[in-house]
Amino acid sequence: MSGWLTRSAFPAGRRATGLLQVSPEGGMVASLGDGEAAAELAAETLRAAGVTASDRVVVALNDDGEAAGALLARAAARVAEAAASTGPRGRVRLHAALEAVGATTLVITPTGAMDLLARLHLEFLLDPLDLELDRILLVGEIASPGTAAQLAAEFGAQVRELYADPCFGVPVAWRGDGAFTPVRDGLLALAPLGKDARLDAPYPAGLAEIVVTPAWHPDLGGTVLRTGHVVRLDGGEDAIPAVAHTVGDHVLVRGRWLSVPAVGAALARIDGVSRWDLRVTRAGTLDAAALHVTFARDTLVRNPMWKGRITEALRALTPVAVEVAVEPDVVGERRPGTVTDARGHHLGRDRAALG
Repeated sequence: MSGWLTRSAFPAGRRATGLLQVSPEGGMVASLGDGEAAAELAAETLRAAGVTASDRVVVALNDDGEAAGALLARAAARVAEAAASTGPRGRVRLHAALEAVGATTLVITPTGAMDLLARLHLEFLLDPLDLELDRILLVGEIASPGTAAQLAAEFGAQVRELYADPCFGVPVAWRGDGAFTPVRDGLLALAPLGKDARLDAPYPAGLAEIVVTPAWHPDLGGTVLRTGHVVRLDGGEDAIPAVAHTVGDHVLVRGRWLSVPAVGAALARIDGVSRWDLRVTRAGTLDAAALHVTFARDTLVRNPMWKGRITEALRALTPVAVEVAVEPDVVGERRPGTVTDARGHHLGRDRAALG
């Protein structure tokens, strides 16, 4: 298969075979074949990021449908002395798992690492240095400024970031303080937001989207996958810098891609919703999402059953906790739903308009 694809235009899952990654809302099904090529590529990336044969690795990533945690643990077992996929857990149980395994390397989201750090200080009254972590590998989110430096200082560990292909969950590049280093040629490139064409280095100033060419994949090696990850270029760079934004129909919340069209479709089935706004914030260590709903009839504003229906619809859609807030004002005129990202991450759904 060849051509340019987004998550929304991914091939139909009913034709996929082998080991499958399924997005929480079921909108995208990605095949990893027998999983061997993906595990080998992930192992290469972990090795390049500094994992050694003497390391003991704990992967604290979610495995709800998109089995990124299990994939990374399997890959880490090829490189390190031992590896475990514990999931994010509660921080008390994650701390217990790190101690029980004797972990030297922790793979976790940036906000997950910062939340663990905060709880070690404020709740457990423990010194992060006592965990004796040698390295922390961050993956899956756009980190707040200063995150890597603070984690390195507090844990006394080397901190690096992995770039995981958001369609397959396979890490394909890593970075320290600078740009990403892909582990194989041709895996990553940059493209304009509104045009299906690769940019040549040195790159021009402006916004560009990271695109992936999964040459390792038996069926999709000829495709170019738009990731939804956007970088800001000063002009003159010859490598891919850290991700600064997202774009498209999916919003990245707590390391998970939340489908905006799927939210709209779920709310369209609930009578009386005239407009809605998905608001994402990062006031503390973790992302928070709230769906602000406006009703067309006054009787629904104070009806707990209607709010409960929306809450259940969101629960069926995503593992990310989304608070439902009912606006007090009634508006009869319907309009499309919107996204408000107070983090400044999500630029919008329309690539062409942004480009």
